[in-house]
Amino acid sequence: MNRLVILAPNWLGDAVMALPAIADVRRQWPEAIITIAARPAIAALFQLVPSVNGVVDVEQLDDVDGVDGVDGVHRGFDAALLLPNSFRSALLARRAGIAERWGYRTQWRAALLTRGVTPTLGLHQAEYYQHLVHALGIPNGSIEPQVIVADGVREAGRRLLTEAGWNGSTPLVALAPGAAYGGAKRWAPESFAELARALASDGVRSVMIGSAADAATAAEVARSFDGVWNLVGRTDLPTLAGMLVNCRALVTNDSGAMHLAAACGVTVTAVFGPTDERATRPLGDAHVVIVHPVWCRPCMLRECPLDHRCLEGVAPAEVAAAARRTL
Repeated sequence: MNRLVILAPNWLGDAVMALPAIADVRRQWPEAIITIAARPAIAALFQLVPSVNGVVDVEQLDDVDGVDGVDGVHRGFDAALLLPNSFRSALLARRAGIAERWGYRTQWRAALLTRGVTPTLGLHQAEYYQHLVHALGIPNGSIEPQVIVADGVREAGRRLLTEAGWNGSTPLVALAPGAAYGGAKRWAPESFAELARALASDGVRSVMIGSAADAATAAEVARSFDGVWNLVGRTDLPTLAGMLVNCRALVTNDSGAMHLAAACGVTVTAVFGPTDERATRPLGDAHVVIVHPVWCRPCMLRECPLDHRCLEGVAPAEVAAAARRTL
């Protein structure tokens, strides 16, 4: 194996959970050039992964090093490892002319694969990706994702916090009130505000993080409690990681930020509603997962058709007590 391209999952949380499988591949082929093909929205994550040699836009895969016009064989990559389950990811690799295409036999794409693996149900998402590479003959290592936050990235996060008013010594807790999957995953903004108020009574400052898509939710939190700093939408992924490592802990919904923080070594308190914590909980013994057991969860719906009881039943006092234990 000289050159391998790995098609990354489409969402931040899934991409972080794929890092252990990517680390397995690197150990198998320590001298290979490993390129990640990713959506632009998550490509910057792999700047924090030293074992990756480069990143390309997945939609431009067929332009990388060109494809021979006679036999249609890609002259750059020896193989493509497809971590997404989609038919489209296999089609992209086939159109790019990559001779070896490995992945799960899902979404009617088996004919596009040169090595197909039957998927196994009931695994954590990180285990799911590691099961794929193991089935391809690659031994598994640690299941816990890890990213490396360089000093310059850490300092960029620190500068942003200082501009917000941090004195460099007050304990910080990051809050991630948004979630990309849908409104059903979001603990109420008023609950996040009450949590921030409780932490403030302990001398802990809260700072909200997230993407620009979370701005409206963050604004609701800030309206309920003006003692929380709002840095939502002001970071790229590396700077977000740099900011997180300056915090004592993160309190979050089931989100991409949750997995990024855990991979950075930041302790996480995660509130789960409609999604299944057995499949997407943050990995590591230090983290706390809070659920309110009701008959209808995990429903995996984007919007709740009932009364959102799975998250309405999670009390801010319970989350505050869990967060305090992680400080």
